[in-house]
Amino acid sequence: MKIVAFGASYSKHSINKKFAGFAAEQFKNARIEILDLNSYKVPIFTVDAESETGFPENVKLFLDKLKEADLLIISMAEHNGSYTAAFKNLFDWASRMKMKMFESKGILLLSTSTGQRGGAGVIEAARVRFPRHGAEIIATFSLPYFQENFNVEKGIVNEDLDKQFREIISSTQKILRES
Repeated sequence: MKIVAFGASYSKHSINKKFAGFAAEQFKNARIEILDLNSYKVPIFTVDAESETGFPENVKLFLDKLKEADLLIISMAEHNGSYTAAFKNLFDWASRMKMKMFESKGILLLSTSTGQRGGAGVIEAARVRFPRHGAEIIATFSLPYFQENFNVEKGIVNEDLDKQFREIISSTQKILRES
């Protein structure tokens, strides 16, 4: 099984990229590729840009990576209750190139933030939007207060949150085995 994971952020020190990588590591015997969205920068989407220059090569490369996956793990960064502008831009380009860009892939949809809601707003936005683009959302999980609840060496340090996370990982693994 191949897992492609990424944090939906262009931040060089993205906590969502760290969280997506941590989640991917929980799947033993899987080939894991962690994407850095900085490798997929694109100009701001407009229909004029699309008609004048066509689709940027990075959009094609990003879609190729999604296509390779048996499971996508996406940890959504939240800006003002929704997607980051940079991710939304890549998403706009990709969905214009291929409306069903997620190709019926299973997605483990995550988020984390430094606040108490853990990116709950962006999770909800993605949970509603992504299926329109071919996503099959297997499970969602938001981790609040990233700095207090996550340690790079130990993972999730809050026992209750860790238990919830482990249950989601376990149920996702079971769904993947059955499919």
